[in-house]
Amino acid sequence: MISRLRGAPAGRTIDGLVLDVAGVGYLVAATPSALRRADGVSEVTLETYLHVREDALQLYGFADAAERTLFVHLLGVGGIGPKVALAVVSSAPPADLQRAIALGDTVRFQAIPGIGKKTAERIVLELKDSIADTIESGVETGAPRELVARDALVELGYSVVEAERALARVDPDLPAEERVREALQSAA
Repeated sequence: MISRLRGAPAGRTIDGLVLDVAGVGYLVAATPSALRRADGVSEVTLETYLHVREDALQLYGFADAAERTLFVHLLGVGGIGPKVALAVVSSAPPADLQRAIALGDTVRFQAIPGIGKKTAERIVLELKDSIADTIESGVETGAPRELVARDALVELGYSVVEAERALARVDPDLPAEERVREALQSAA
């Protein structure tokens, strides 16, 4: 298993980042945060996962161990392959995704291209227990209010990402109704 690579970013392709390690160019399908780490530096270290198939070996690269750990957990979910797992990990910071799993927030996952309602439900159902130990303390406090406010904005026509951005500009201690009202006012 190749779990970490350190080398010089040698270029980018449609498939990912080429990392030159001691004269060997490794093609790594990487998360956006890993790609940002490789921008403008002479050497970068990426956490990696080697996915082995009958017909191919594919390296996936991550900015940190938390991204890789979540990726590996996602591969354990039925129907999730490495490309979909990479899309999920690329969609938000690992702590946000773990929080969404802990709260049963399937809408968060349905917003990711390639994930439908059943797959989102399967992610939450199958990972809820396995990531319980890695979730930050305090997830239960305040987060349901956040989901209520976000879901209300989604019902009003906002995308999940737009709703979360609008709510980020509003006081998180307000009741959900007030947060929605203020988010709508600030957007107008």
